[in-house]
Amino acid sequence: MIERLPAFWAVIPAAGVGARMAADRPKQYLQLGGRTILEHSLGCFLDHPCLKGLVVSLAVDDPFWPTLACAHDSRIQRVDGGQERSGSVLNALLHLHAQGAADEDWVLVHDAARPNLTRDDLDKLLGELADDPVGGLLAVPARDTLKRVDKHGRVVETVDRSLIWQAYTPQMFRLGALHRALADSLVADVLITDEASAVEWSGQAPRLIEGRSDNIKVTRPEDLEWLRQRWANRR
Repeated sequence: MIERLPAFWAVIPAAGVGARMAADRPKQYLQLGGRTILEHSLGCFLDHPCLKGLVVSLAVDDPFWPTLACAHDSRIQRVDGGQERSGSVLNALLHLHAQGAADEDWVLVHDAARPNLTRDDLDKLLGELADDPVGGLLAVPARDTLKRVDKHGRVVETVDRSLIWQAYTPQMFRLGALHRALADSLVADVLITDEASAVEWSGQAPRLIEGRSDNIKVTRPEDLEWLRQRWANRR
């Protein structure tokens, strides 16, 4: 299986502060199972034999990163993050280009606060998209009834959930194509919420690969508590 999977670079944008967690530090540095969330998010990539290298985008004055053991891993390179996610990812891609990475190289962008990515899901993404002309992302079909509302919070319509998927990460694209899509969208002042939205704006259609629904992003305190309980039950 591994021999058929493509080599890849990983990019982790980790310059955010995670204000909704109301914690004393950015959410990626909160503890989960004896390590920080960020260490778990990096771990699935660092354990993979197809990894070519990893770039993490951090706040310029980040005091927490140097305290982590993985900060001294020679496979990880640090760059300054941007004000928004798209800027952080773009800085990482520029760094990869400067280090000699090719436009056709695969890059996987993963949320710093998504620590529950499994090896099976990572291998599934790599295998399914290895020969794809565009790339794509892990995603999960919507399971609940969805409502579209007006500005007053009243229901306008019930949305057909069979057409709706929830976007997860990693998101996997060619370095050159993703670089151009992000750079052009920033110049055009287009709202970009993830890498796939930049690629979509450039006129391409990323492919969705169904992944596990427990590959959640820690956004609120209850997300972290849910993961803590789930991991505790594994023992």
